[in-house]
Amino acid sequence: MIKKEYLEQSILATMLEENYLILDSQLKPEMFYGQHHRQLFKLMQQLAAEGRPADYLTLSARFEEIQTIGVSYLTELLKFADAEKFDDYIQVLREVWRERQKQQILFQAAEGDWSIQKIIERLDNTQLEATVTDTSITQDLVEMHNRPYEDVETEGMVVPHIKELGLLIDGFRPGELTIIAARPSMGKTDVMNNLALNAGWQGHLPIVFSLEMTKTILLDRLIATTGNYSRLKMRNPKMLFNDNQKAEWLHVLERVNKSNVHIDDRSGLTVAQIRSQARRIIRQHPDKTPIIFIDYLQIIQADDDFDYSAIAMSKISRALKQMAREFDCPVVCLAQLNRNVETRSNKRPVMSDLRDSGSIEQDADIIILLYRNSYYKDPEEIDSNAPDRLELIVAKNRNGPTGTATTLYNKITGHISTGSDE
Repeated sequence: MIKKEYLEQSILATMLEENYLILDSQLKPEMFYGQHHRQLFKLMQQLAAEGRPADYLTLSARFEEIQTIGVSYLTELLKFADAEKFDDYIQVLREVWRERQKQQILFQAAEGDWSIQKIIERLDNTQLEATVTDTSITQDLVEMHNRPYEDVETEGMVVPHIKELGLLIDGFRPGELTIIAARPSMGKTDVMNNLALNAGWQGHLPIVFSLEMTKTILLDRLIATTGNYSRLKMRNPKMLFNDNQKAEWLHVLERVNKSNVHIDDRSGLTVAQIRSQARRIIRQHPDKTPIIFIDYLQIIQADDDFDYSAIAMSKISRALKQMAREFDCPVVCLAQLNRNVETRSNKRPVMSDLRDSGSIEQDADIIILLYRNSYYKDPEEIDSNAPDRLELIVAKNRNGPTGTATTLYNKITGHISTGSDE
């Protein structure tokens, strides 16, 4: 059990490091148990509301109350900062505060002989007090008055460059979780790379969490895809590139840079760590719609130890969906299919081929399964220089039709196209 004092110290310290959390957290001073913590948060709120930085210097220079709290305590506080656990600690703080409120209400009810109805109303208000939500639909309907005469446009939607896929899913929508699943070496990382690059070129903010592949290798793949370079030649460009490829090199690097892709290649990340890093990057680019890519689902670290992987997958997939809703952005997560598909005569995957698929099927808004017929052919029968047909099977689409988008996949460069746009 986390001690209340440590919990509150960590929350306040993290806010001092990341000032935007002071207002974003939607906390109230009374939610803190410690009197000093309550007073400190109130002062931090005041500075944040004025648009001023809240740190050791501004607090101690601006407010005499800091002398009561203790300047030395303020400096000691900073060592408790933990951005990765901030969301979890906020949730615990709210729960502890609600429990205190409940006990206080029950005590007052007993002392004042309240009616059952009054007790229920006060308890309900406690649950709603932390967050205020406008539930009226009137303004929403007013804003739709001209909808039949306007072009359809979903704010923040990331439209895929793969045209047939766009016809099926329209695009990756804010708040939605998309799973792209395939057997190993089917091409799912290349699909992610192409989607991330094109999202960036459209003006969005692609954030890639590469839990399996290093940043160096992934960056080489992005360059190869953009420049139409052989990935084998990328191992030694000086020796293997021709003059034209060398001449185009700086232009290709500039093109990749314009995609504004961000890559975090730490292995063994938890969803909380992913969420913390994503929030930090998103705050640095307030003018861009983020889209988060994760490679891949089964190697995301669970927060707790579970005896069954299905339980861990259930918790992780639900947390990814919650993250999409929290950031109001698309989350696209790669996943591996189990070996069941290899035992069938028809090897096109279905949703049940997802490892621990029950919760994933439930939480995902879109599930795309990848299939290449050549994957199961004898290598001697395949022209390695020719583009390969890659099927993107939309097996689940919560807000639209299912179906298959066919693309051309160049295994040498990792480039994916519809064939009609190049």
